[in-house]
Amino acid sequence: MNQIISYIRVSTNQQGKSGLGIEAQRDAIARFAAAEGAEIIAEHVEVETGKGADALDRRPKLGAALAQARKAKAPVVVAKLCRLSRDVAFISGLMANRVPFIVAELGADADPFMLHVYAALAEKERNLIAERTRAALAAKKAQGAVLGNRTNLPAAQAKGIATNQGNADAHAANVLPIIRQIQASGATTLRAVANALNARGIPTARGGQWYAATVRNVLERN
Repeated sequence: MNQIISYIRVSTNQQGKSGLGIEAQRDAIARFAAAEGAEIIAEHVEVETGKGADALDRRPKLGAALAQARKAKAPVVVAKLCRLSRDVAFISGLMANRVPFIVAELGADADPFMLHVYAALAEKERNLIAERTRAALAAKKAQGAVLGNRTNLPAAQAKGIATNQGNADAHAANVLPIIRQIQASGATTLRAVANALNARGIPTARGGQWYAATVRNVLERN
């Protein structure tokens, strides 16, 4: 294993605080590569949920990582198994592509059977959480509680705006170290920084392309 393809995924812009942010995953994969003496020849970063039967169709960066891994005959490395999916069927489908996957936190020796077991446990945990949430809501409803906010729409809208603002701030905090690194390597203009971010496959907070203005917005938030 001389070369590897790095794949990083965040479901929301708030995952930086949970240890699942872009930089945390990048560091975990870099440590794995250093320990194994492997070279990271490409990195693919994606902001997209892993849920749903069409998850692979909604994750073009993962598709690109698969294609590049097949061409280079290199494995795809993720920091944690959940960055691929918590769905056993999805994991099995990826393995059917005949591209080896390595989970950094499990080590290079984790075979496909182990990955299936860990995926099954993650899927079970997700289902248990969903069941507990539904049971709690049903209990509140049985007690006469009104679920949801049907009367205070302005307050709900204000809360939504605040949430979006918080997501943007969290994304900016995740991306800022990357921008500083790019600037330190010689990028002197906002456009040059934007081009470097796009080349790395790092999306904006809304999942789009970087421009000078979007780079400026991130810098002004910090």
